[in-house]
Amino acid sequence: MGKNLVETLMGAVVLVVAGMFLMFAYSTADIRPVRGYALTAKFERIDGVRLGTDVKLSGIKVGSVVGQSLDPESYQAVLTLTVESGIKLPVDTVAQISSEGLLGGTFVQLVPGAEDKMLAAGGQIKYTQAPVNLVQMLGKFMFNSAEAAQGAPKN
Repeated sequence: MGKNLVETLMGAVVLVVAGMFLMFAYSTADIRPVRGYALTAKFERIDGVRLGTDVKLSGIKVGSVVGQSLDPESYQAVLTLTVESGIKLPVDTVAQISSEGLLGGTFVQLVPGAEDKMLAAGGQIKYTQAPVNLVQMLGKFMFNSAEAAQGAPKN
């Protein structure tokens, strides 16, 4: 009987610790939905961007990606972003898809411009920059280096 009581108490302790861990993870993960106004932006490519991807301004999360579609006329990817209501962006703001590092995830970085006129809710960010394709860049570097080495004069 004493052995069952100890096992039951240890199981309860494990469950309490697991619950505390989940609460800590939820509170520090910053997975809250962002309420605000919607903007759209068209990109050549949106490699790595998914629904829920962070939208950052100066490294601080100010929104999320809430929609993706394809423009059938231009064949560009269209992202719908939400931005916090208190943040007003100039009409010449640039949206660029950035990476958190070589192995990190992607996010949409907003770089505000200098115009006095601000984007309205439902507006479009006209200036965009697609993500850099690291695999393609590495391939170009490797093959260009190999061609240069083959064509180099031998002593």
